[in-house]
Amino acid sequence: MQGEYFILKISSLFLGSLVFSFLINRIFLKFSKNLGIRNIDDKVSRWNTTSKPSFGGISFFIVFLLVLSQYQIFFPNQYTPIDLRLVGILIASSLGFLVGLTDDAFNTNPLLKSIAQALCAIILIATGNSICVFETEWMNYVLTFLWVVGLMNSINMLDNMDGITTIASIFALIGMLTVIVFNKTFESSYFVLVLGLIGALLGFLFFNWNPSKMYMGDTGSQFLGVVLAALSIKFLWNQSVVEFHANSRQFILPILAFIVPLSDTVTVVINRISKGQSPFVGGRDHTTHHLSYLGLSDQSVALLVAGLGIFSTVVLLIALSISNWSHLFTILFGAYALVVFVSLFLTTKPQLFGKEPKHDEEIQQPTEED
Repeated sequence: MQGEYFILKISSLFLGSLVFSFLINRIFLKFSKNLGIRNIDDKVSRWNTTSKPSFGGISFFIVFLLVLSQYQIFFPNQYTPIDLRLVGILIASSLGFLVGLTDDAFNTNPLLKSIAQALCAIILIATGNSICVFETEWMNYVLTFLWVVGLMNSINMLDNMDGITTIASIFALIGMLTVIVFNKTFESSYFVLVLGLIGALLGFLFFNWNPSKMYMGDTGSQFLGVVLAALSIKFLWNQSVVEFHANSRQFILPILAFIVPLSDTVTVVINRISKGQSPFVGGRDHTTHHLSYLGLSDQSVALLVAGLGIFSTVVLLIALSISNWSHLFTILFGAYALVVFVSLFLTTKPQLFGKEPKHDEEIQQPTEED
């Protein structure tokens, strides 16, 4: 009976987050004629050049706050002293949300965004949300800083086609949920947070699925970047269901959970630098775009990303279940990640498929990542 009551509570939380996200985005969409419209002039364009509101990130943040505030209602008997790490996540994610909102509204200087991203990383480190891999603490801090800033940019850059970033983020959270289920650590505010965010993203996906009615904007991508980075530190980098005899698994788990955004970002950076271009200037040269150039529809690209998410989550679960980790497993799981990366990277080399490559002037156009 106790188990059934628990399932009822978490089901209510999940469905409540999903329905609330759906309703609030629908309300935003109804009143979006004069608010939040991106791509209204020729200075900003993305894969789909139709002007659409960028309200998705606002719904993410509202659901995030509501879920945190409702934790004691769902788990009234759970004593929870002030958690400095959770406070740090709240502050850093709020900063990410605000800088994204500012950028959506005013197209702020990229330097300001970079400073805000660095501050988000510093806040997380200062509140104990740091990766624990090396014996030397400062090396852990450097890795944490690079992970947080890198993931914020990676999620932002991936937001270039309908539904892609939303789907990739959902499966990253599902990967973390897999760790929670495996560890059986259900009655925690972090579990409630992960479940609520999945519901929020699914509610938004209805409007973000191709042909989309709404974008998440920098408000959403910057907020998600911080939250996903912070939660991944706890559940992927630092999860301790078994004793690690090799730190390599701590690198494997986050790579598996974020295989699509990491592969896309590394591919774009390599290709742009090889052409003497800045990796931070927007372009229609992402792996998702090249999949479309090869003949896939936008919906097919989104389904492919979802398929990779499902398969990678299964691989992640297998990695979790191995009790005696060895370097052989590092090689095997690393090989899987490498195959996914190489496969996506090769899509940006259309000559291998007998197709003419797109000219730079065709693909190097400003996009949402600017």
